[in-house]
Amino acid sequence: MPQFVPITQDALVERLIERIRPLPGYRVIGIDGADAARPTDFARRIADAVRDTGRPAEVVSLHDYVRPASLRMEFGADEISYRTSWFDYEALNREVIDALHTEGRWLPALWNEATDRSARAAIRTALPNTVLFVAGPMLLEHALPFDLTLRLDMSEPALRRTTPPTDHWTLPALLHPQSPTTPTFSARWDHPDRPALHLPD
Repeated sequence: MPQFVPITQDALVERLIERIRPLPGYRVIGIDGADAARPTDFARRIADAVRDTGRPAEVVSLHDYVRPASLRMEFGADEISYRTSWFDYEALNREVIDALHTEGRWLPALWNEATDRSARAAIRTALPNTVLFVAGPMLLEHALPFDLTLRLDMSEPALRRTTPPTDHWTLPALLHPQSPTTPTFSARWDHPDRPALHLPD
């Protein structure tokens, strides 16, 4: 059975900062979590803490790399399509992760989910030693070359309680992750105000 110990969000941020601090150059950190876990909010919290150490930090939401609504409708609303086709993980890797690592730049958004139009975002040039956080669901399932990762795990009752009923069709994909790699950190996130950190076996 996995072992979990109580931890505060501030303490979890500190653990991540400790791991990030000795890593020089451009770094990309993945914060994997269902929308109900609000991974982008936590990514912004960590980014603020990184800036407090004097290092540049930015956040990219996977929802800014969602595919157009017409394609999502064509793919359908089921576990497989949500897992593999609703978000453009390939573009995220190309325009954010690889671009930062190799060229020191990144595209903050590809598609505006609210307007269902191109985001028309300008490519940004990274400051030296920038740490970029990418946040969203199922990031760990796509072999993205993150330097560190954190997974925010939620149980089925917690997901059902906090996910809008119209989105319950996404739960099978979220509850049965198919991650090829183990996250650097994993936290139980049923109650974000009192999370629990997974201890390695």
